[in-house]
Amino acid sequence: MRTRDFLEWPFFTPAHRDLAERVDAWATQRFAGHGNTGGGTHGDAAGGGDVPGATAGSNAGGHPEDRDSVDAACKQLVRDLGRAGWTRYSVPWQAEGTANAAAAFDVRALALIRETLAWHDGLADFAFAMQGLGSGAITLAGSPEIKQRYLPRVAAGEAIAAFALSEPDAGSDVAAIKCSARRDGDSYVLDGEKTWISNGGIADFYCVFARTSPAEFRPDGSVAARGISAFVVDANTPGFSIAKRIDVIAPHPLATLAFTGCRIPAANRLGAEGEGFKLAMRTLDIFRTSVAGAALGFAQRALDEALKQSLTRPMFGKTLADLQLTQAALADMATEIDAARLQTYRAAWLRDRGDTVTQQVAMAKMSATESAQRAIDRAVQIFGGRGVVHGETVERLYRDIRALRIYEGATEVQKLIIARELLNTARKV
Repeated sequence: MRTRDFLEWPFFTPAHRDLAERVDAWATQRFAGHGNTGGGTHGDAAGGGDVPGATAGSNAGGHPEDRDSVDAACKQLVRDLGRAGWTRYSVPWQAEGTANAAAAFDVRALALIRETLAWHDGLADFAFAMQGLGSGAITLAGSPEIKQRYLPRVAAGEAIAAFALSEPDAGSDVAAIKCSARRDGDSYVLDGEKTWISNGGIADFYCVFARTSPAEFRPDGSVAARGISAFVVDANTPGFSIAKRIDVIAPHPLATLAFTGCRIPAANRLGAEGEGFKLAMRTLDIFRTSVAGAALGFAQRALDEALKQSLTRPMFGKTLADLQLTQAALADMATEIDAARLQTYRAAWLRDRGDTVTQQVAMAKMSATESAQRAIDRAVQIFGGRGVVHGETVERLYRDIRALRIYEGATEVQKLIIARELLNTARKV
């Protein structure tokens, strides 16, 4: 029932089409036999063998969601993705000679891989994406020595990366971060905390953004983005600790980080001092389109499951598919997914071409995540009572999609970006 006709769109090269098919074939084999794939926590899918604690907290689909099992599954997925060669697309360290480091990333490839992985398994998509986002600041601004120390291991799946930007009072308003980094000779000393950090607790290192100069307040009370710098902090650095682990509706490794007199070499700074905000935005700009790709994978899986359910579920002497209200729901799902996919791969194509695509990326991220939420909600409705049973594919998709409307720029932030770009263009006319 699943179709991949969109791969024939002119946005893609033959290499992209081949990549998408190879990733799909790998994922089909990797997750075969685990049933109800497509959700976000497939602990027993890790390596095809036993996972510590696999019997604890298992849901109806046989996929454990306890913290230890999720951690173990994520670690195994990182290794498997590295061995298969997929993480080299999110960690293009071998392209370090490129004059523009951002050009080393193939955003169409990132979005295609994430769409494909998300269709099969949400945690696999998470593991792939975080290897790229977590090390992206190193790819973009790390010294040759820093790149060589970290990126080959990340690309090979031998080291787990994390992106540490958000704080309790600084999420969408990144400039408001308070975590500080004080220069002391040939070192920096970090103090403060970060929260909502994906891979928190299992990462081998963290790309941390901290203030190297006091916050500057504007007349309206907002904080200027100047004075933020980026650093690589190894997980075993004295003064660094995991303050607490965070459990969310679609389980994945997540934590609050604490820095108490955490001393790191000055050589671990990424880029120039005070340029951290720009670096964070450049990193997010590359990976934001791929969030839309992941949303497409979740949405497409929901549509495929809804189609199968509607064709096989008896209803009033017919099937659910014979009811016009069902047909209308399926039509809405398919139309919105197709529109979001067009926006997503247009933005990725323009980005890969070197165009400025701030508005297009914001539109794609907003459209794909919001329409995916609606599509998955309709799928749950089509499944009726089964749709809310813990462990059913559409139930897990319902939990998986919710975070995508928040992270890497909430929908409300995307609207502000789109409006800002529109108004800036209008003022120039």
